[in-house]
Amino acid sequence: MKRVVLLATLTVTSCGAPLMKLPAGPGAPATDAADALTQATAACRGIRTLTAEAAASGNVSGQRFRATLLVGVAAPASARIEAVAPFGAPAFILAAHGDDTTLLLPRDDRVLEHGKSEEVLDAVAGVRLSAAELRDVLAGCAAADAVRPDGRALGQDWRVFGESLYLHRAGATEPWQLVAVHRGFGLVEYRDFVNGLPRSIHIVSRGGAEGKAGSVFDLTLALSQQETNVALGPEVFRVDVPRTAKPISLDELQHARESVRKN
Repeated sequence: MKRVVLLATLTVTSCGAPLMKLPAGPGAPATDAADALTQATAACRGIRTLTAEAAASGNVSGQRFRATLLVGVAAPASARIEAVAPFGAPAFILAAHGDDTTLLLPRDDRVLEHGKSEEVLDAVAGVRLSAAELRDVLAGCAAADAVRPDGRALGQDWRVFGESLYLHRAGATEPWQLVAVHRGFGLVEYRDFVNGLPRSIHIVSRGGAEGKAGSVFDLTLALSQQETNVALGPEVFRVDVPRTAKPISLDELQHARESVRKN
């Protein structure tokens, strides 16, 4: 059973990336904040689909790991993730369309069908993300409900919206970039921008920045082979389940991941 968990199959020594130092303080009202946000999200706002290879590393539930993921997402809430093993079949294939998610474990010939994407991802990999959130995270965008009209300046090169969105520019003549977003599950940081899109994504659960006991994950994704707005038909977000596959429950997945952490 242990091999059904991504961390069990692909674990190596790997340390999480350091967090960037975000500015703090009341700041001052910024009349240019809305324009800065428009510029910072110009590239991601038009993304309907995105595919990439993600070199994932970090720490989940106390277990350090490194893995290669093939990911594809589409608006409004579809996602596919394959955890590529060094040889043989993938460790898992996850496909989500709306609120219907299938997880296939080819090496164990087990399957979970009709789960919620955030619950399935949490059970198999320890990261509680919905398919819609995953699309925003990979594209380097902010959810619509995270944008608030209270932009303020913290120095010349930072613009902050509430306690949620952080924009930064390298200098007065450089473009604004969305470099950090606080979400319900924690903090997402962006680096290494190419054509307005991040190639490095750092995701830390609440408490992770301070290393508290409640920390669950500290994950870095290095993206390559990014393609946007390519045609992704509905078949991409389905999994061909073998007739021989036996059901597996969320509880079984969670138990297996916890067993790996304790051992």
